[in-house]
Amino acid sequence: MMKTKLTLLFIALVGAVNFVSAQATEECVTTMSIFSEHAKVKNYDAAYEPFMKLRKECPTTSFALYQYGERILKHKIDNSTGAEQVAFLEDLKKMYQEKKTHFAAKTNEGEDIADVATIMYDSKIGTASEQYAQFNKAWDTDRATFTNAKGLYEYFVVAVELQEAGEIELQEVFDMYDKVQEKITEEQDGYAKRMETILEKKEAGTDLTAQEKRLEQVAEVNLDNYSKVSAGINQKLGVLADCDRLVPFYESAWEAKKSDVAWVKGAAGRLVSKECTDSPLFVKLVEQLNTLEPSAETSYYLGRLAEQRGENANALKYYEESANRQTDPAKKAKVFYQLAENFRKKGSLSNARSYYQKAVAAKPSMGIVYLKIADMYASSANSCGDSVFNKRAVYWLAADMASRAGRIDPSLSGVADKTAAAYRGLAPDRTMIFNAGNAGQRISFNCWIGGSVTVPNL
Repeated sequence: MMKTKLTLLFIALVGAVNFVSAQATEECVTTMSIFSEHAKVKNYDAAYEPFMKLRKECPTTSFALYQYGERILKHKIDNSTGAEQVAFLEDLKKMYQEKKTHFAAKTNEGEDIADVATIMYDSKIGTASEQYAQFNKAWDTDRATFTNAKGLYEYFVVAVELQEAGEIELQEVFDMYDKVQEKITEEQDGYAKRMETILEKKEAGTDLTAQEKRLEQVAEVNLDNYSKVSAGINQKLGVLADCDRLVPFYESAWEAKKSDVAWVKGAAGRLVSKECTDSPLFVKLVEQLNTLEPSAETSYYLGRLAEQRGENANALKYYEESANRQTDPAKKAKVFYQLAENFRKKGSLSNARSYYQKAVAAKPSMGIVYLKIADMYASSANSCGDSVFNKRAVYWLAADMASRAGRIDPSLSGVADKTAAAYRGLAPDRTMIFNAGNAGQRISFNCWIGGSVTVPNL
């Protein structure tokens, strides 16, 4: 009877998601209950002794042992120094291994190893080289679960610090930048896809479920974090990779590396990303790459060169060729965006929107696309609709697009919010809606914009 009561108490404390092993002994359940009571109220010092006992004697009692144990050991690390702090960090590593042994299906190894690296960096434990090695271990062991935005930023920062100290080459920093930004884009795209579905429901006036509201909050937080980290990494790289430094760096290695396809491709890509394409070196790199390995990248670079020379027809041909060849979603999105810009500048707005949509389909976190579409909608307001009211109703559609840009890419939220507010100010006001008597009705657009919008209720 006593064992049953203790088990029920324990389950209530740790929660239904953290199951209790069927083999848990009465003593294990009692100790776990005491441990959980202390841990739940963040009395980590009191929880430490039963935690250590459970690890030794009852390691499979509950996954909660490791969830709370992580917090306990981090508390110990934060409140110790010197050899004692290092010992607690080593024990955290050991605990993560124990978690993997007993609850492998619930363990994200990359996340755990990166967590150790982040603690080392934040607490200044070990040398920069040792911190870097720990981050590398997380990346190489389980890249998929190395998703912590702060950890990805610190990973790159340590690489920059080592390069500045002369311990690693500049090229390694460039390679690091590429892989970390690629990872950030992957995570952003995942959250952006979820956010896009939610925004479509909201724009259609459909209420969100409680689960969708939670997903929206999680997506917003993560999109904001990744946006800030991406900007921080770009800022760190900016010092090392402006055109004045990049061009001589690659020029000096040209003769030795010009037959190395990977090097030529990387150099050309770096010059494009930093807008150094007016350099004679860029022309040389593109021509060499097109000789060594014609590809989606070479077609894109040839398009850039043609555009710089004012050869728009040739630029368009090369960009189309690049998009058709490209398999990498982020790079495909970049090509589609360039095509969209080309059509927009020519006034071919329907084609521009089509390519903007292809860009965001390939890279869902490309929020700038929605600002561009919003601008095209607003510029077409006077030519859409058969009445003053309906023409101005286009601005509601433009405002929705602008708002979406900021939700998908938080780095654009400032300009997106201002743009959306400006467009809503141009849309029909309450007096116009009252006089028209069409509150809550749908207005369809028969111009190139198409689609429809709901008139707000008064």
